Amino acid sequence: MSWVVLIVSGVLEAVWASALGRSEGLSKPLPSIVFAVALVLSMGGLALAMREIPTGTAYAIWVGIGAALTVIWAMVTGAEPFTIVRLLLIAGLVGCVIGLKLTGDAS
Repeated sequence: MSWVVLIVSGVLEAVWASALGRSEGLSKPLPSIVFAVALVLSMGGLALAMREIPTGTAYAIWVGIGAALTVIWAMVTGAEPFTIVRLLLIAGLVGCVIGLKLTGDAS
């Protein structure tokens, strides 16, 4: 269950990061509220997952999921350009997250 919580928390990291970008310095109410709620839920989930998953592994996976989804969302919405190089780098990041999960289970 900790891994599910960690993955959801990583998704929420992408939500709060994207909302923060749209809040224009927390001056827009709706994105600011989305940012605050997603931030609290994301951090809470990370803390909960870290009860059973080692800190380094949990944090790296949380950041990796959040970073990959944030960049993908930015490319989908047109906020950032889509390039093959970006796509390959995101695939590498996802591969590293999967590797951490697999090696974390082995120890």
